[in-house]
Amino acid sequence: MIPYGRQSIDQQDIDAVVSVLKSDWLTQGPLVPKFESAIADTCQANYAVATNSATSALHLAYLALGLSQGDLLWTTPITYVATSNAALYCHAHVEFVDIEPETGLMCPNTLEKKLAVANQQGRLPKIITVVHLAGQSCDMERIHKICQPYQIAIVEDASHAIGASYQDKPVGACTYSDICVFSFHPVKIMTTAEGGMALTNQKELADFMSYLRSHGVTRDPELFTEESHGDWYYQQLALGYNYRMTDIQAALGISQSQKLREFIARRNVLAERYQSAFENTPVIPLAQQQGTNAYHLYIVRLPNHAKQRKVIFSVLREAGIGVNIHYIPVHLQPYYQHLGFRKGTLPNAERFYQEIMSLPLFPALDEADQDYIIEQLVRLL
Repeated sequence: MIPYGRQSIDQQDIDAVVSVLKSDWLTQGPLVPKFESAIADTCQANYAVATNSATSALHLAYLALGLSQGDLLWTTPITYVATSNAALYCHAHVEFVDIEPETGLMCPNTLEKKLAVANQQGRLPKIITVVHLAGQSCDMERIHKICQPYQIAIVEDASHAIGASYQDKPVGACTYSDICVFSFHPVKIMTTAEGGMALTNQKELADFMSYLRSHGVTRDPELFTEESHGDWYYQQLALGYNYRMTDIQAALGISQSQKLREFIARRNVLAERYQSAFENTPVIPLAQQQGTNAYHLYIVRLPNHAKQRKVIFSVLREAGIGVNIHYIPVHLQPYYQHLGFRKGTLPNAERFYQEIMSLPLFPALDEADQDYIIEQLVRLL
């Protein structure tokens, strides 16, 4: 089976992890801040806070921005459930903004209209979380301009997009957002096995997320509410969580980050091969906007074959091609249906879901295997 995604691990990565296993530090040691600095430098951000997952990073980001009971967070329905679940952890309410059918990204026009209505009703969101689906940045300047009059915080769920760029700056620079979150799950661009990171340019947000990820405890004298009792002293400033990344994960992350540019280049080569092969066929790749796409996923639309997608999916799987679907709209999940969300309320997202399929894409994908994928899909259609 050719998987839709797969980690790329080499001897350098293995040696980096083994060296930590032989060291004095396994959990939160010197490599975690080193990894944070490496990613912050790569993304041109001031601060980075490593966590044990991107979901944890999202939760910390929402808490740092003050999301709490009764507040509203808006996001896209075309994402993994973690994006909105993390808001529910804060006892906030979630609403969804429909997408652009051509890109699968949050639609700025729909957002602008929805915010105008919400303002009249006194139901503005505290946070808007955009999702850089498949590795392509949303139109962040436009979204920031729309949100600015309402003083709404913006979070970028860039779980798919480390290594991508927007307006010649790396995704993660937080030029138009308060916090940007990355995922280092094995099928993502680079991996720490499990892991995540929140980037920001605001020190107070970074400080809050840093001690909240470790039970709300800090040893930083600058944050103490009273004079230190001695070198052993620490204070719990909030009810926090155990969301820490280990040095083992950080070692793998540092090694992987050194190959990030190579990973992105290879993903773009493979994406361009798909793009060329699907010209003049019923396969429609997602429309590309400005900037570099990280191509975590290669999603195509099959609008003329939506009713046959289940059969197409099964035949390709039987042929050894690990196609997948990204994503089932969050508002259609049973849990969200119990919260009151209903089918038919987000037509673009629902139509998009019916048409899409993710094809295998990862750096080690052999071009002969890619040609086989293309041949089988086009022949079948």
